[in-house]
Amino acid sequence: MNAALEMIERVGQAALDAPGPEEAIRLIARGCFDLLGDRQAHEKPGALLPGEKQFFVAGAFFVSPDREHHMLVGNTGFPAEQERLCVPIDGGHPGWVYANRSKLLLKNTDEHGTFRQYLKSSRMGSTIFAPLIWKGEFLGQLIMAAQARHTMREEDLAVLVAASKVATGVWVAQGGPQWLAANWPPANAFFVGKQGLGPEKEAA
Repeated sequence: MNAALEMIERVGQAALDAPGPEEAIRLIARGCFDLLGDRQAHEKPGALLPGEKQFFVAGAFFVSPDREHHMLVGNTGFPAEQERLCVPIDGGHPGWVYANRSKLLLKNTDEHGTFRQYLKSSRMGSTIFAPLIWKGEFLGQLIMAAQARHTMREEDLAVLVAASKVATGVWVAQGGPQWLAANWPPANAFFVGKQGLGPEKEAA
């Protein structure tokens, strides 16, 4: 708990001091990336399939101005070509978080038949989501995922949710909505379909 509070204090201030909204979100996502998850989960039987190796990703998905997609912002650990991953607004579990305006923990994605692979490098085995809601408006969601199953735990979700509250305020204070409006659609957009990998359309 002390480590989590220290992380939120540290990255929260750094995000407030950041030069812009994406830099601010990346600092918060990086704090979660470095701290959260069971770091020995990959050593447990069944956590990894043959050929898999443990790695993490973190970032935020923000609702696009046309409200048709979630756009990746401030990512850490995603493939370079997916810097601007764009997922349909109702696609997969990001779509569930959007529809339900609720946090979500998937300890083992194999147990969820509706889980969709949007990450180009691999299907993730464990993931957490926390909505970013400002004065009743759903802006997006802070996310983190790991390759090994059962990496993410209830305590990790609790910290992500606390960090998401800071991220929401910082995003608005840093002019995130205006930045998003000016940068949509991104030149390097990586669109995927609802069912997973396989571009839905070419980048605009």
